[in-house]
Amino acid sequence: MITHQNIAIVGAGAWGTALANATARAGRDVTLIARDPAAANAIAHTRENPKLPGIPLAASIKVSSDLAQAGQADAVLLVTPAQNLRQAAVAMAPHLASGTPVIVCAKGIERGTHRFMTEIVAESAPQAVPAILSGPSFDVDVARGLPTAVTLATRDEALAKALVQALGSSTFRPYHSTDVRGVEIGGAAKNVLAIAAGIVAGKQLGASALAALTTRGFAELMRLGLACGARPETIAGLSGLGDLLLSCSSPQSRNFSYGLALGKGETPPLGKLAEGAFTAPVLIELATEKNVEMPVASAVAAVLGGAVSVNDAIEALLTRPFRSEG
Repeated sequence: MITHQNIAIVGAGAWGTALANATARAGRDVTLIARDPAAANAIAHTRENPKLPGIPLAASIKVSSDLAQAGQADAVLLVTPAQNLRQAAVAMAPHLASGTPVIVCAKGIERGTHRFMTEIVAESAPQAVPAILSGPSFDVDVARGLPTAVTLATRDEALAKALVQALGSSTFRPYHSTDVRGVEIGGAAKNVLAIAAGIVAGKQLGASALAALTTRGFAELMRLGLACGARPETIAGLSGLGDLLLSCSSPQSRNFSYGLALGKGETPPLGKLAEGAFTAPVLIELATEKNVEMPVASAVAAVLGGAVSVNDAIEALLTRPFRSEG
């Protein structure tokens, strides 16, 4: 029996709209909430989000700009950029019933506080039950109903299983977990590493270099994850290695595209959010706190911060001392 029939999606960007379509395919009653009334009216009228052109919104999905509608849902998917998550959670909190699961669908770490996404929900909406959804998934694929697998984690295993049953379908397949921190670290770190992969591709360093970069990046991700208490199987799973492989291999990834432009000496594309650009300095601050070495991620942060050029960052990585693998 499905215990979470009514689902609210807060955030009507490309990813929120894609998840609304996926949730409707699972047979749930879905309300897509856009904070901007004009955007909500346009989507409701055209049944299409201009951020996902050519992909119709499922006919059963209701569209609203009334955040109070989140309070009527059995579960909420909070789909905002990582650095805007606290503001959205604070605005939504007065409307939520006690015990409502709030599933964060953003990948990042908050600047200044170093808070992970579920920690922000716990602080901003203490009556909610925080959860996280992450994994190798492009919004266009999910919106169109192409096969996708992700991880959904919350500390209560029974709740995680129930949420998977509510959101899952034959083409959108969540795996449940209780390793919240592991899922969050994978999503945040892979964005930074994908920028590095894009730089490698933009500099035309070759497929071998890209494979090496991705593998060494995964080693960094594993070191940080373990230092933060994540389980190794989570880091090696969909929300860690899986998401890293996807994001480091395709210009469809906004972070890869951002790095690709940097590698070519071009200005990164405007209007496309690359979360890794915001997460990079915070990730390195966290790694320093945990005494974890992350040379690839550190190089990205240094380039984005203007401390070194792309060429100097590459040279520094290529001239590091030889060592054992691990």
